[in-house]
Amino acid sequence: MQVKRFSDAKPYVAPNHRDCSALRLFGAEAGGTKSLVVGLSHFLPGGGAGPDASPPEKVYFVLAGELTVIVDGKETVLKRNDSCVIGPNEMREIVNRGNEVCTILVAVSPV
Repeated sequence: MQVKRFSDAKPYVAPNHRDCSALRLFGAEAGGTKSLVVGLSHFLPGGGAGPDASPPEKVYFVLAGELTVIVDGKETVLKRNDSCVIGPNEMREIVNRGNEVCTILVAVSPV
């Protein structure tokens, strides 16, 4: 077993993200797993990512606040404890339209 203390998580820059602070928990440069990359992202009000698409599938799990996910022009608001899967190469945009910081756990299969 490998334990990751929150205080040891390292920030990283997520491409095409705005007003976002991201921490890598496992995978990639953080180590600990080869089959999954797990991060924690904090989006300020108005912050978000995309629109874009990428080959790996992604899971978003909302820990705090609300996140609007836009896929094929359809908007879905995820609230605390809601989650979604974004399929491979699925075009998506995410936006924090609320007034509170939105925190999500992100799990991505490596490319």
